[in-house]
Amino acid sequence: MTQKILRLGVIGLGAMGAEMLDVAVRDPGIEVVLAADPNTRALDGVRAAHPEVALTADPEEVLAREDIDAVYIASPPATHAGYTITAMKAGKSVFCEKPLAVDLSEAAEMVAVAEATGAVNALNYTFSDRAAAVEVARAVRAGEAGSILGVEIRLLFPQWPRAFQRDAGWVAGREQGGFLREVGSHYAFLTDRIVGPLERIHTLVEYGEQSESSATGLFSANGVPVHLNAHVAAGPETYEWTLYGSRRSYRITDWADLWIGDSEGWHRSELPLPRGGEDTRLAEFAGAVGGKPSTLADFAAGLRVQQVIESFHDPE
Repeated sequence: MTQKILRLGVIGLGAMGAEMLDVAVRDPGIEVVLAADPNTRALDGVRAAHPEVALTADPEEVLAREDIDAVYIASPPATHAGYTITAMKAGKSVFCEKPLAVDLSEAAEMVAVAEATGAVNALNYTFSDRAAAVEVARAVRAGEAGSILGVEIRLLFPQWPRAFQRDAGWVAGREQGGFLREVGSHYAFLTDRIVGPLERIHTLVEYGEQSESSATGLFSANGVPVHLNAHVAAGPETYEWTLYGSRRSYRITDWADLWIGDSEGWHRSELPLPRGGEDTRLAEFAGAVGGKPSTLADFAAGLRVQQVIESFHDPE
């Protein structure tokens, strides 16, 4: 049986957009019909790497093309709602970078339009298929952790934005960027998926010249306390998510490494599962457009996560 080709449009060719386009052109089940970015430098970079891909400076051209089945959106967060809603109303499926949006009312409209149109919709959260997260979810469902006693998220950035994001000016700014939206949202999603939706108890944030310099939050997920501590400060770059259980505890470090804790200490777990990455998530999205079940986060999950993250900036 011949595999159906997904005809894909791409909007946004910064660090993530260019990386996903690289993945897409290597996937035999995907045809990149048109990619867009208003930034000439971004277009030149993609043109040099992939001269076979049609490019435009106008994202609206991607949305208007009738020969495009789905759109991958990696533009700045404030543009997500406009592009996504237009795409879904035009009958296109959408795979979007997080955060879902910045404005909560726009995010709610994105969810409503997705429900009304029935469009396949997904967000690119790392932990939707990362092997370490999949294994923790399995262990919790199987009762191997025992009672879930708490979750702790620790993030440390010696500089913000990180080096690979310096060309994306919005990442540094308070309006659309900051480490809570860019990084904290991944860990809020992971907690939401494994433990349950988060309800704010208390949040405190301090701002530097552009975006957050420090953030501390206490949430409840199905009665389980969830603590988040994140800082821009001297020290090694740190990404750590820990689930404390009465039988076993689980820790994911550096996005992928899984450690299992017991009375004798923390033990590195060797995972037989595929690691999970942009290639597997894009392939899963293509499968979802073709009617296959998906583990990717949908827009409704993205809205829950956004409500958590924005509670730091607007606690009322």
